[in-house]
Amino acid sequence: MTENTSPSPHDLPDVSHFTVGVLGGTGEQGRGLARRLAMAGQRVIIGSRSAERAAQSATELGFNVTGADNAGCARDADIVIVAVPYDGHQALLTELASELAGKIVIDCVNPLGFDKQGAFGLAVEAGSAAQEAAIAAPEARVVGAFHHVSAVLLLDVSVDEINTDILVVGDDREATDITQALANRISGMRGIYAGRLRNAHQVEAMTANLISVNRRYKAHAGLRVTDV
Repeated sequence: MTENTSPSPHDLPDVSHFTVGVLGGTGEQGRGLARRLAMAGQRVIIGSRSAERAAQSATELGFNVTGADNAGCARDADIVIVAVPYDGHQALLTELASELAGKIVIDCVNPLGFDKQGAFGLAVEAGSAAQEAAIAAPEARVVGAFHHVSAVLLLDVSVDEINTDILVVGDDREATDITQALANRISGMRGIYAGRLRNAHQVEAMTANLISVNRRYKAHAGLRVTDV
């Protein structure tokens, strides 16, 4: 597959009819993404190890959101966002490989370590969490995206727009286009194609830099790509 320039927002597909599942949807990042997508009119399923806990979170978020256990979420969604802690990431996706087959899987997991000097990117044997996901669920269409979005801003009811670009990496052109279009559904966001899946490590590790920015400046920094 040859690498092409990213389409303009007007050329991206309509994704409004897709149901989006969020694995790890009871955590702050997953719940925040679920909330913003639901606000944009997307039907969302929150996934959790506990269906009861997922249903409770869905009730709290309200409109367009339902809850299920992880397997049900993966099975019933058209697009699945992975927003789980890195420690359980590979095991969960291996367990759900059959439910994720043929689905677009958007991995936003950041393998990070923390010490007295702050956050840093971890070395991942597969190269990145997104590449690890592609190995764990080999029949899924894995994309990396939504790594740098502040959960605080996603959940803040006083914030109307999330002003940031979303770097999208992947080897499946249709899947990256759909992911860009999904990002564009959230007010203030813009999906930007940022290369093949092998480039996911840099994108994931950059989160450590943003954490350092946020700590120094007491902010919730995002990214903007210029001249695009």
